[in-house]
Amino acid sequence: MQALDAIVQNYNYAITVFLMVSGLYIVIASGNMIKKIVGLSLFQTSVYLLYISAGKILGGTAPIIDRNYTIYSNPLPHVLILTAIVVGIATVALGLAIVARIHEEYGTIEEDEIFKETGL
Repeated sequence: MQALDAIVQNYNYAITVFLMVSGLYIVIASGNMIKKIVGLSLFQTSVYLLYISAGKILGGTAPIIDRNYTIYSNPLPHVLILTAIVVGIATVALGLAIVARIHEEYGTIEEDEIFKETGL
C-alpha cells in the first residue's frame, strides 16, 4: 500500500516514466520513420517534464529578494527547458525534412523496404 501512496504522491514522475518508456518503445519498435520521429518527440517531452518536476519547489517564489519570502525556486531548469524546446522543434523539423528527402529517393519511409532496396 505504501508503494501505491508513493506513486499517487509523485504522479508527475510516474507519468514522466510512462512517457519515456512509450517514446523509447516507439523509436525502437517502429519501422516507419515518421513514427520514430513522433516517438523521439514524445521522449523529449518526457525529459522536459522530468526537469520541470525536479525544478519545482512547493511554496517557492520567483528569486526576487523580499523579506516576506524565504523559499525561492531556481529558474535555471525552466530556462534550460525553453532552450530544449527550441532544439527539439529544430530536431523534429530536420528529421521530417530528411524523411521527405528519403521518400523522394526511395518512394517509401519504411526502413525494411529501404534496406531491401539498398541491399543492406
